[in-house]
Amino acid sequence: MEEKVKQKYSLKERKEFRQILIGKLEKAKKDFSLLKEAFTNDQNNGTDDTYPTFNAFEEGSNTLSKEQNVKIMEHLKKFIRSLNTALIRVENEDYGICRITKKLIPKERLMAVPHTTLSIEGKRKVEENKR
Repeated sequence: MEEKVKQKYSLKERKEFRQILIGKLEKAKKDFSLLKEAFTNDQNNGTDDTYPTFNAFEEGSNTLSKEQNVKIMEHLKKFIRSLNTALIRVENEDYGICRITKKLIPKERLMAVPHTTLSIEGKRKVEENKR
């Protein structure tokens, strides 16, 4: 007798994944908001009356910090987009299906990376094709 392969996650499972995605989305949006606020905050740190060399070091540090914040903000934007599209997949009932193999992504992988669209097998195939 042939074993039936599960084609999609149940409504109960999708609701569970939805809650995980919403939690991650709320945290990512909060982190993005905090970074954006810090990035746009141009308050003076009170170094105007200090030695010019120290001021130059601080300006260099601020520039590096701003560059890092921009990279983090871009990463968070991409993560937020991925979480939003994962929520759409939950609603469309195709959440958890690998876009390469068309097989169900294991629940353990989705718990670790809930916005993924690839199973480990699918990810390996994508990486092999890049070579």
